[in-house]
Amino acid sequence: MKVLKKLAMNFEAYLCAIAIAVMSVVVFVQVVFRFIVKSSLPWSEELSRYLQVYITFFGTAYGIQTGAHLGIEAFTHLLPKGGRKVLAILVQIVSMLVCTLILKLGVDIVMSQMASGQVSPAMRIPMWVIYGAIPMGMAFCVIRYIVEIYHSVKNFNKPEDREVLE
Repeated sequence: MKVLKKLAMNFEAYLCAIAIAVMSVVVFVQVVFRFIVKSSLPWSEELSRYLQVYITFFGTAYGIQTGAHLGIEAFTHLLPKGGRKVLAILVQIVSMLVCTLILKLGVDIVMSQMASGQVSPAMRIPMWVIYGAIPMGMAFCVIRYIVEIYHSVKNFNKPEDREVLE
């Protein structure tokens, strides 16, 4: 059970780490092939690009979980602590709604790609698999925001435990 909990809490981090490792190996092999073997792998750049898309969307969810996203404190420091906490919850709610909208639009794009049957040029992967990073990543973002909102409301009367990164 501990393994499943650890996986659930760090899924995005593991996925991003694996994708970065695969991308690094693929790019290294591509460089070796290009300069030593004098031949390039036609699919390496495409795979690296698609992995970067997945890293971006799943990394966004990981950033929500770890509180790594940037915040602007231009006027929040002028508010009392309770006001800052209310504002933080409102920002989380608005951010969750934006992620929900992007999730819905991502599903529309995936459905359109499924209907078109388009495949990637070099690897022949259905493009809906690539565009699937959008709704999947945003679904994790929504889940992470729900958890953050829950914790913010639950701990509203407790001292602040997470400061905005400076």
